[in-house]
Amino acid sequence: MTNIITALSSLIVHPAFAQGKVVLNPSGSDFTSLTNLTVAGIVSGAISLAMLAVALIFFFILIAGGLRWVMSEGDQKAVEAARNQITNALIGLAIVFAAFAIMKLIGIVFGIDLLGGFTIPTFNK
Repeated sequence: MTNIITALSSLIVHPAFAQGKVVLNPSGSDFTSLTNLTVAGIVSGAISLAMLAVALIFFFILIAGGLRWVMSEGDQKAVEAARNQITNALIGLAIVFAAFAIMKLIGIVFGIDLLGGFTIPTFNK
């Protein structure tokens, strides 16, 4: 009985061997942009993504404050809380845009591109 089980298991289970050569630079057109990644590119992309996320968060806080003000129904405490929320959101947006301007200034003065070519989108005619 054990001989039958061993014979069947040798037919089903195949041995696993270690990979002889590991290719770290994949070939093909789908992976060409991955071979050009650098630490500086990753950091600048992370900075751009963080600034965009923070700006969006403050924008939505600003919208929520406006909605709170509209729905306050004349209650002075609710109006004051909404006004404070709008003020804080505007201060946060100003800080984000000031950080963006400072990083652009650093890029111009020192030649260091911290934003990795991040540009403000414009409308085409």
